[in-house]
Amino acid sequence: MRKIAFIGFGEVGQRFSRDLLASDGLAISAYDIVFDDPERRDARIETARKIGVAPAPTAAGACQGAEVVISAVTADQAEAVAKSAGAFLTRGQILFDINSASPGTKRRAAAHLEGSGAEYVEGAVMGPVLNPGIKVSILTAGPAAEQASAVLNGLGMNLTPVAREHGRASAIKLCRSIIIKGLEALMVDCARATKGWEVEAHVFGSLAETFPSIDWTQLAAYMNERVATHGARRAAEMREAAEMLQDMGLDPSLARAVADAQERGARSAKGLKQSPA
Repeated sequence: MRKIAFIGFGEVGQRFSRDLLASDGLAISAYDIVFDDPERRDARIETARKIGVAPAPTAAGACQGAEVVISAVTADQAEAVAKSAGAFLTRGQILFDINSASPGTKRRAAAHLEGSGAEYVEGAVMGPVLNPGIKVSILTAGPAAEQASAVLNGLGMNLTPVAREHGRASAIKLCRSIIIKGLEALMVDCARATKGWEVEAHVFGSLAETFPSIDWTQLAAYMNERVATHGARRAAEMREAAEMLQDMGLDPSLARAVADAQERGARSAKGLKQSPA
């Protein structure tokens, strides 16, 4: 029986596990930092068991015997996970890091595994995960990118190797994110301003004349929902983009401003949801 392990068992780990377990002859184990929290661990462990995933008390325990270990934590913990994994992963294992971290972070993470004999492969998730699940497009990079892609595509995933050099997959994702997340922040501010002045029809009509292929009313609603629902995660991603720009000697201030705007949008939406009717 083949085995996959997850370090990090939040929304992504849970959705991927459900989909992967449709393959016969596959076992999945997982470790999550929540397992160490007395107030939250019971619910998370119960979720794992209902899916068919074996919860482990440590990351090392979860990864024992796993062919591929998927790191699905947060960008600020990606390097720390790789550093700790370097102490227990061994030759023949692959650490597949799908966190939205900067190219510099991915390169440092890869360096932590150099002495272990295990391979490090970075993954850049190129779209929302919850609807497509394991069919979401993921770009991979690193010397073992083709190997990891072949293994996981054989289990139903949608991985495309783009480079043997660590960092390139993340660079593709984050350069794209500068546009996508930046447009979202601009669209939210524009829509709120037009609504405040009651000039939505005029503004969106004018934009439609300039860009006739876009339904601006629909786009504004969609982008507002994305910021409201995922703004905190998008803000973290944009801070990684800012780090990438800074590492290149470029001005990161615009990317940081977008991150702040995404975070404000998420906070504002949360406040509205919590307000009494």
